[in-house]
Amino acid sequence: MLSNLLFIAALSSATAKAPEPVVRAIEDITNLPSTIAFGSCARQIKRQPILDTIVATDPELFIYLGDNIYADTRIKFVMQLKYKWFASKPKFKRLRAAIPTVSTWDDHDYGRNDDGVDNRFKQESERQFLDFWRVPADSERRHHPGIYGHHIFEANGRRLSIILLDTRYFRDTPSPTTRKEIRRAGAIFRRKYKPNPDPSKTILGQAQWAWLKDKLEMPADLRIIVSSVQFGHSYNGLESWNNFPAEKERMLALIKDTHANGVIFLSGDVHWGEISRVKEGAGYPIYDVTSSGLTQIHDWASSNKTRVGKAVKQLHFGMMNIDWSQDDPLIALSLVDINGEALVTKEFTLSSISSD
Repeated sequence: MLSNLLFIAALSSATAKAPEPVVRAIEDITNLPSTIAFGSCARQIKRQPILDTIVATDPELFIYLGDNIYADTRIKFVMQLKYKWFASKPKFKRLRAAIPTVSTWDDHDYGRNDDGVDNRFKQESERQFLDFWRVPADSERRHHPGIYGHHIFEANGRRLSIILLDTRYFRDTPSPTTRKEIRRAGAIFRRKYKPNPDPSKTILGQAQWAWLKDKLEMPADLRIIVSSVQFGHSYNGLESWNNFPAEKERMLALIKDTHANGVIFLSGDVHWGEISRVKEGAGYPIYDVTSSGLTQIHDWASSNKTRVGKAVKQLHFGMMNIDWSQDDPLIALSLVDINGEALVTKEFTLSSISSD
């Protein structure tokens, strides 16, 4: 630990006068993206060779889903130095220079493990996040508490909406499981949390819910909702929307009530990859692509009754390919390994995720 801190201190001194690296911003995209890569869980002290694979794949956009660094702190200068460490990595520099990037956060780059609304450091954490990811001064993300935001792309009569949720700043503390409950259920030790049916408990907070309703009511053909924690899987006791069932039901009802067709969730957090499919609640199937393994990966994955295909337990990133040229655009969701091989793929038409 001491050696890491000494290295970071030396890095801070060495990079204090370094020229600003080339960064392509999401605002640079003037077309309708048809190839979108995404991923999460990248510890800044580790090598990140998979970033070169992402660059070689040549997507038009890369979305960081959270845990983009492992700051694990509520101390200002520690977070600053860890961001500097991340920014100094040559492979990350190449990715930012080659591909426009956009990001949300999760607990490790928001504060400490499993942090939520009670993080007293969150305003400083928000400032550092927005500065590091070069969110423009006039962005709506700079003018409300929390880092949620929205981007629209349009061409040839088609519209793509990307909705970046903040599932940390306002999130209530989840209910922990007791030892007795774990023994009774025969559950493994990883089941830390249980569903809390209290409808007053929230993930997004009322202001963000109102904002989300407004964004879902905006015209779009395809809507990508970026949630740092999983949405579409079955209960596994880890952090997710399943710990707040009223919030999950509210989301599905909102999608249905606003007639927001074409919703796909992207999520991370768990250190494995999978594609989940929620069949009911929104009026059409909702897919959730979990990509969690840029550097962090488990050799196990929790059971998931809604999983499509297999779980991915090796380094990977996610890919979404959209063929906008077809009358009914074809969408392909994939989880891709460090060699560029798709390990899991699910294809479907845009009309199949529509209630119309």
